[in-house]
Amino acid sequence: QVQLVESGGGLVQAGGSLRLSCAASGSIFNVNAVGWYRQAPEKPRELVAYITSGGSTNYADSVKGRFTISRDNTKNTVYLQMNSLKPEDTAVYYCARGPWVDTIEAVHFWGKGTLVTVSS
Repeated sequence: QVQLVESGGGLVQAGGSLRLSCAASGSIFNVNAVGWYRQAPEKPRELVAYITSGGSTNYADSVKGRFTISRDNTKNTVYLQMNSLKPEDTAVYYCARGPWVDTIEAVHFWGKGTLVTVSS
């Protein structure tokens, strides 16, 4: 059974940084895409960033230049470095895994989420 466990969320002031981690169990981690989605209160879940098995990355326009996604296949872990955080980045961040993760429908596995709160 595949499990995704997020960590690294918390409370930070605007302009600060956080690094989220997504640790995955199960096999064939390195042949799957892994991404981060977020969901703010009363808003739909949205894609933040993803990284393919080949290392290609993609970011939402709202986070380009501020967030960086990376993966360490030896540790079965994906990271999301978030810099210059804004109050509008406040959300529950979810790790997602699958052959593709560029749409919610394509995701095979979800983590339980980690809360990021950015104060102004």
